[in-house]
Amino acid sequence: MYPKCIVIVFVLFTSMISAQVIEPTDPRATEDWSRKPPVITGKPLKWEVPSDAVVLLGNSTDQWTKKDGSPIDWMLEDGVLTVKPGTKDIISKASFGDCHLHLEWRSPVVVKGDGQNRGNSGVFLQSRYEIQILDNFNNETYYNGQASALYKQSPPLFNACSKTGEWNTYDIIFSAPKFDKFGNKLASGRVTVIHNGIVTQNNTEILGTTEYIGFPKSPIHGGAPIILQDHDGLVSFRNIWVRRL
Repeated sequence: MYPKCIVIVFVLFTSMISAQVIEPTDPRATEDWSRKPPVITGKPLKWEVPSDAVVLLGNSTDQWTKKDGSPIDWMLEDGVLTVKPGTKDIISKASFGDCHLHLEWRSPVVVKGDGQNRGNSGVFLQSRYEIQILDNFNNETYYNGQASALYKQSPPLFNACSKTGEWNTYDIIFSAPKFDKFGNKLASGRVTVIHNGIVTQNNTEILGTTEYIGFPKSPIHGGAPIILQDHDGLVSFRNIWVRRL
């Protein structure tokens, strides 16, 4: 006969195991359709490059590389860098932690596809946390996957997308997560996004990596490059700069 205390502990332990959430294997399981962001008209912000900013994209691509260190294949013309589909993501040569990132992006003029297949790209903070880039002008998709969403975690407060083929601005204020030397997360990352002058993420907690399938993960890391995503859309970029905070 087992002591009563051991029986109670065993029951609690087995209850905890049975209550564990199973990692999903279907990407639709983490789509959020619960609150449609209201459409609001904004206006792209015009900035002079601050004196302390690191310019990542002006009239050259010398601040960017492929993940394997080779030169990028994306197309640069008159300061506008356009994804060359199938040539993979590009990463900044410099690494960043807390920062203010400014970038301007434009969806393809010709409408092609719908949902996630229309003007899709993304900007990854510390190579792990994606702020979605997508043509959401008259284009429905799951709300935590539309423009200025913290991908698969937080829908934007508003849909502030410019018309298809017109320029958008993002100003992203990012606080990196903090870890102790043992890999324990002491504080979550946080992000504020201003899309075309409209606050669409307001000091949003970043739960972990922005996964296409499954739940956020929190591996220990420090500063890391910014990534621009090749998602097979002819998305263009210009005027990208970063201020370390």
